Amino acid sequence: MNPDGFLRDILAAPERLEALLDAYEGPNSPLAGLGGAGALRRVVFIGMGSSRFAAVAAAAQLRSRGVDAVAELASTGSPTRPAADTLAVGISASGRTEETVEALETHHGTSRCVAITNDPESDLANAADSVLPLLAGYEEGGVACLTYQATVAVLLLLAGRIACDGSQVADLRPAVEAATHLRERRGAWLDAVVELVDDARTVATIAPAERLSSALQAALMLREGPRVAADAAETGDWLHVDVYLSKRPGYCAVLFTGSRFDESVMEWATKRSFPLVSIGDSVPGAAIGISYPGADDPNVRLLVETGMAELVAAELWRRRVACGDLALES
Repeated sequence: MNPDGFLRDILAAPERLEALLDAYEGPNSPLAGLGGAGALRRVVFIGMGSSRFAAVAAAAQLRSRGVDAVAELASTGSPTRPAADTLAVGISASGRTEETVEALETHHGTSRCVAITNDPESDLANAADSVLPLLAGYEEGGVACLTYQATVAVLLLLAGRIACDGSQVADLRPAVEAATHLRERRGAWLDAVVELVDDARTVATIAPAERLSSALQAALMLREGPRVAADAAETGDWLHVDVYLSKRPGYCAVLFTGSRFDESVMEWATKRSFPLVSIGDSVPGAAIGISYPGADDPNVRLLVETGMAELVAAELWRRRVACGDLALES
């Protein structure tokens, strides 16, 4: 793991996303080999860490369209039972995540099994009937940012195919321009956000339920690189479970906007005088607001908004290494 490589990975994300979308278009798309949804009754996404985070959004989309879907921790002691009418989707960028491989192997031979991985020759791929490659390339920083983006994209395309029985898939192309814009314009906000996060004792990342994956991934990026004490919450649930911590000095929040509870969170930020960074919609009263083209498109948000946290994490990581932060030594 290294911060300079991490930053290069983050900056390469728009180009890698465009290449992935090119590969998944047309008759030669990896999705073509899946066929229709058929007699599927249930979809279970299986993964750990970022892989499962990405699946949270895909499962939510499918449920909203009438499909029984769940994002399951591969390590659970109470897994979904294999069945002929179940589609089991194992997700692991490396294809070697032990818990995920074992969980998909349990389904293999009974459920229809799909592997989503950056290594089509991996153990996970061998436990599946079909493989959807991430095509994310090598991650120099050793942090799952390019593979996370690719996993979100492939899952959104897969969810569109399942829900529509192959008649259409989501248009994700606008996310390329949006991701480029976020990176090219980072000079307008990056230093200010880094300073807020660096000064904070606790950072909350907050997102609507349908995009909780963004909050989960953002918090992980802050923990994994610069070792910031960060945790995720759903926007409405924040008002019930996390608002208490905002009474402590040194609290800071990153709000991925789009929930009907955004205003309520902002009211507490004003009342408790803690800084809040908003990304997406404009939130009156936010200490810093960040936007980008297409921020009204849920799929664009899912693919782009975590880039903000990645950029903050990379820069803060670089600064802390330069200052000799002992917590970041190998």
